Amino acid sequence: MSTHARMNERRTFLSRFAAGAAVVGGLLRGEPASAQARSEKFQPARHTKDNWLDQLPGGHRFIIDSTSALGFGGALLFANNFFLANQNGYGLGNGDAAVVIVARHHSTSFAFTDPMWRKYGAAISEAIGGFEDPKIKMPPSSNVYMSATHQTLLPNYGVTIDALVARGVHFAVCEMATRRFAGAIATATKGDTEAIFKELSSNLIRNSHLVTAGIVAVNRAQERGYTFATAM
Repeated sequence: MSTHARMNERRTFLSRFAAGAAVVGGLLRGEPASAQARSEKFQPARHTKDNWLDQLPGGHRFIIDSTSALGFGGALLFANNFFLANQNGYGLGNGDAAVVIVARHHSTSFAFTDPMWRKYGAAISEAIGGFEDPKIKMPPSSNVYMSATHQTLLPNYGVTIDALVARGVHFAVCEMATRRFAGAIATATKGDTEAIFKELSSNLIRNSHLVTAGIVAVNRAQERGYTFATAM
């Protein structure tokens, strides 16, 4: 072997040795082999306006997203099933679960109380694509998910908002969508958008939190340890 070839072989050996030593050193320090590229675990930023998510009691955290009229009903049913399964299968109580339902896009309207539906039901119904109360085949004049009388006509199967509030469920209500509804109502009634927005946001169902955007609440909750499901 020529002197030049021996020198190249020696350089190759030394470079491989150095690389191997770096990996071994990382393992000895308790780092994975990939830690050379990323030495610190990601930690999400925290914002005080999201702290209410940590104030809900319960060892099991669950957030259910909804975006449509029927999806909101499905979210109510899923939340109730979560409590029942934990009760029957694990012997847990309501206080052992922190459950949040997100009302965004069209489902935001079902975070408005009965007086808002009585006053603006036709405009709200139009804004969510012509939703009708399945019992009367007309735009609702009350929040249909506050009533247990619809049973199989709606996807909540009689599970009401108040029943879940009694279990400790909270609601993240989309401010962006609420403003959109205020604009739609103002157009239909020739009212003032800002005044109607204040009226809607002051008449939300119990345990509601008006959040900057429902999709942001979905993100922030998962960053704080909530598992996620969607009811569409």
